[in-house]
Amino acid sequence: MSRDMYRKLNWQGGTPREVSEIVNNLVEGKSNNTGEITLAASGATTTTISDERIGFNSVVLLMPTTASAASTTYAEFPYGAWQDSTTQSAASTTTAYPITFNTVDYENGIVLQSTSQLRATYAGLYNLQFSFQLSNLANSTEDVDVWFRVNGTDVPKSNSIFGLAPRKNPSDPYHIIAAMNFFVSLAATNYVQIMWRASSTDVTIKAQAAQTSPTRPTTPSVIATMQYVSDGGYSSGLFGGVYVSSTTKGSAIITHPANTLTDKTYRYLIVA
Repeated sequence: MSRDMYRKLNWQGGTPREVSEIVNNLVEGKSNNTGEITLAASGATTTTISDERIGFNSVVLLMPTTASAASTTYAEFPYGAWQDSTTQSAASTTTAYPITFNTVDYENGIVLQSTSQLRATYAGLYNLQFSFQLSNLANSTEDVDVWFRVNGTDVPKSNSIFGLAPRKNPSDPYHIIAAMNFFVSLAATNYVQIMWRASSTDVTIKAQAAQTSPTRPTTPSVIATMQYVSDGGYSSGLFGGVYVSSTTKGSAIITHPANTLTDKTYRYLIVA
């Protein structure tokens, strides 16, 4: 921590020159109520300003002076996007299968583990969206159930049923996109899975290679995205930036998102 040290008068006063210098400095905004602080790193969520000028009722204002400090003020919320490039099938109509992913597009605060588990680093309410390329090669109308599990337990009232028309011909299945979004509340390190069940083993979640005439990109079997919505009652202001959460005689506590960088530096102003 650093602080400005402008000349002060002693208790008995000073010479006219000293008084003039100090008054002029005050008019120009130069006073001994500013300083500098760098946020604690190594995952810290609080940083202490130790300054004898701070009192119980002081107002401490912060101004970022480095790029990484400025970015913390508008911290990114957790998000993720994943897809799968393989066709997923069901060997049994009486078994629930987790949707799996083999490609990570984006991950920030949400991590894919064990190919199917989307684990939240931070507690909160999340919006999980998916789209499946369903394919039915049976010559009959079939259904696919899709629902969610948290830490291996089914989420109540989370199931959806998608109906598929019969195949077009023995070599050309019926295709449909199944898509929806769902809000799910997760504690830190909890994970969510998307589960599915088909009424026929002729139903698959189909991936398609790139096609021509015209040129078309590959079709993933599964695409999913997940975004942080709010703290969901688990925490307060987790991603609300940097703020002074308390002041006492000689110190103030800065609360901030977990910090791993060593260059998040702020200038501060003490009022009263």
